[in-house]
Amino acid sequence: MIDKEKVSNEYAEAVESMDNSVDTDISSMQRNNREEQLINWDVQVARSLAMDEGIELTDEHMQVVQALRDYFCEHGEASGRVLTEMLETTYADQGGQKYLRCLFPDGPVKQGMRIAGLPVPAHTEDAGFGISR
Repeated sequence: MIDKEKVSNEYAEAVESMDNSVDTDISSMQRNNREEQLINWDVQVARSLAMDEGIELTDEHMQVVQALRDYFCEHGEASGRVLTEMLETTYADQGGQKYLRCLFPDGPVKQGMRIAGLPVPAHTEDAGFGISR
């Protein structure tokens, strides 16, 4: 005869011992995917991309580029307006938009994202987006 209580206890122990955990943290998985996208970039790549933009890369440029890369890694793609506001806030003490325009004459988002090896947000390629001449 089958001891139902014994079978039930064995089943409960077996279920408890099984590792059925699945990573369901979507934002964590998305961040890992973004980190993988950033792997094939380094300072040499940045210097080359900056030369294509007509910019001689300095530490100040690299700080802005790294801020863009960090934002992308944490939040994913963002609009040009969101990135502009983030940069203006981050560099307010240095002069905000004026400081950023000195570093990136064709726009800190447009040129910064290119140098950072990141996708340039839609509409920032537009000649009218944040470029005053």
